[in-house]
Amino acid sequence: MTIAFWCVLVAGLLPIVWAGAAKSRGDFDNRDPRAWLAALDGWRARANAAQANSWEAFAPFAAAVLIAHAAGAAGARVDALAVGFVLARVAYGLLYIADRPTLRTVAWTAGFACVMGLYAVAATAPAAP
Repeated sequence: MTIAFWCVLVAGLLPIVWAGAAKSRGDFDNRDPRAWLAALDGWRARANAAQANSWEAFAPFAAAVLIAHAAGAAGARVDALAVGFVLARVAYGLLYIADRPTLRTVAWTAGFACVMGLYAVAATAPAAP
């Protein structure tokens, strides 16, 4: 498996990390988890928001990695962009929880740029035989 594929796995697990942080209060209601999560405030509410945004960011990233590989894009560039995405998304979640909105936006933008970069390297890859 390539580094980029491992990054897809890590990116798929990140929402679960943020959900775990949101649910760490100890009185989590598994009978009605969405209502319980909606009633959170403070850093736990922000962790839940980071979870939701991480799920939203996952599909375009995973698709971009698969498309880049299918297009025959240079492996080192794909790997670097995938690692950059994961690092940006970890920073995004931590900054969201820490209530640092401006820096969080910078991290979100960096992750988005990595996804767009993956599509760009796929688009400019030499045609596969």
